[in-house]
Amino acid sequence: MHSSPKLPTETLYLYAELTGAQQRAVQRRVQAGELHRIIPGVVTRAPSENWPGLIARERNRVLAALFPGAVIGYRSAFQGGVPVDDIMHLSYSYDRTVALPGVTVVLVKAHGRAEGDQAIAGRELYFPSNARLLLENLTISRGAIRKAVGAHAVEERLVAICEARGEDALNALREQARALAPVLALSREFTILERLIGGILGTHEHARLATAAGKAFAAGLPCDSGRLALFERLAAELRAQPLLQPASPVGSERAQVNFAFLESYFSNFIEGTEFDVREARDIVLRGMPLASRPKDSHDILGGFRQAMEAGWRNQTLAVGEAVLHQLRARHADLMRERPEVSPGEFKDRENFAGNTAFVSPRLVRGTLVEGTRLLPSVPAGSARALLAMFIVSEVHPFVDGNGRTARLAMNAELTVAGACRVIVPTLFREEYLDCLRVLSRNADPKPFIAAMQRIRRWTAAFDYEELDRAIEQMAACNAFEKSFVQFKLLFP
Repeated sequence: MHSSPKLPTETLYLYAELTGAQQRAVQRRVQAGELHRIIPGVVTRAPSENWPGLIARERNRVLAALFPGAVIGYRSAFQGGVPVDDIMHLSYSYDRTVALPGVTVVLVKAHGRAEGDQAIAGRELYFPSNARLLLENLTISRGAIRKAVGAHAVEERLVAICEARGEDALNALREQARALAPVLALSREFTILERLIGGILGTHEHARLATAAGKAFAAGLPCDSGRLALFERLAAELRAQPLLQPASPVGSERAQVNFAFLESYFSNFIEGTEFDVREARDIVLRGMPLASRPKDSHDILGGFRQAMEAGWRNQTLAVGEAVLHQLRARHADLMRERPEVSPGEFKDRENFAGNTAFVSPRLVRGTLVEGTRLLPSVPAGSARALLAMFIVSEVHPFVDGNGRTARLAMNAELTVAGACRVIVPTLFREEYLDCLRVLSRNADPKPFIAAMQRIRRWTAAFDYEELDRAIEQMAACNAFEKSFVQFKLLFP
């Protein structure tokens, strides 16, 4: 008697990921009523009412399995790779509309992967280059389902790119599109794109810009005056209030490795990259990234690398225009495994936290340049660290990775002052975010300064020489708990 082949212990089974024997085992379980077929090639143990949420959670995995080699396209790509009005557009080898629970996939017959398109999570699903994304969204939409956003939206995006990244970015984009257009059979669309770019740069005398953003575009670096006033409010408080500056508790290379691991682990946990601390330890210290979560694994490794390597660890926030290149380089290294968030590129669309809108893309560069000019006006070490962190956090210059980038910038200021870097444990997350919100919305820096003083004293209270002991002590202090209602953060 032959035993059944072992199946992965997952909620969702995709035939494209299974061996032939495993597929047959799944089919037998479907016939027996143990598993349910969502569509051919996609089977689950979950009840039907959970299917929309399941498909949404595993969307990229499902799309890669069902349509290998597809490129996220048109409106979906323009919005960052997500469904728009519950419709997901993919460039594929044929035209078809496929209904999945909670989302309709519209396949558009088009060129497959092209130069600049990048794999998502190492799968056979690709996110298009910016040049392709914009060209596709200038195509003519026919039928009931509108696939392209149109020239007005593309013009606004081009202005945002120019204001966020500079004229060189538009020139480079135009040349990339020029090379791609004949490959994608989008020469007509390139003519429109070239005219729009020329109008924004002032190099096309016959170009007529249609949007308010395009017409209002001007040379220079516009900035968010409200945010600059907020930065000055915090700087004034930091100048007036002497801050504690605990010395670094790290006395050996071993302790530095252990500290950097815990710093990266908690910093990523705050942003939703949740691992058990033992899993994270295997990823970072034993070189064992999880095959099922390669990008999350690399997020933790990226934070660890920047907390360890001297070039990143000691890189304090630059002042003036130099900060633009510096922050992009840090972000490019930190997020290099996530092409969908444009590593090293300032955001080209608005981002939010709840009801808080961060600095507009067109004001990012100017606000960073002018904001960092305040750094030399506050004392080095603790005060400058808090101002640096808040500037990056409040501008939120990237699509993703802003919190991690801000905390690394803060900790670099502390390192060069010989002071203790900051670890923000899971249980402190809500208090940390709350005091940032109070500062952002009410211009009250006192709760923020008090909270960060407290967590620095907490961080400095541990011995990092033995990692097991440090983790055990932190667990006893409730550092790994999530509910600040049920638990209190204790000092060792």
